[in-house]
Amino acid sequence: MTEDPTKTHAATFRVTAQHPALAGHFPGNPIVPGVVILDAVIAASEDWLGAGLGVDRLSFAKFLVPLKPDETAQIDLVLRASRLEFSVRCGSTSIAKGAFDCDRGQDP
Repeated sequence: MTEDPTKTHAATFRVTAQHPALAGHFPGNPIVPGVVILDAVIAASEDWLGAGLGVDRLSFAKFLVPLKPDETAQIDLVLRASRLEFSVRCGSTSIAKGAFDCDRGQDP
């Protein structure tokens, strides 16, 4: 069975080396903080859905491999009722995965 195309979406993002969150994270070996990755997931989701997610909670999140500044990452989204599942990868390497419980169409 294939996934309903209206329920899946992919987007890309890139965090530049000048992003303010990188200043202290970590000097000499900067990595993109998890919260910046989660923010990119929410922004991509809201762009896709055309409305605020109204995130109730982050059900789970795993950060598997650090994302470096200026690397392009892909976000894959699956919406199942009020649960938004995501995975983030850089090339073929899985960086993060998780899920939000949300109230679609409400302001975040």
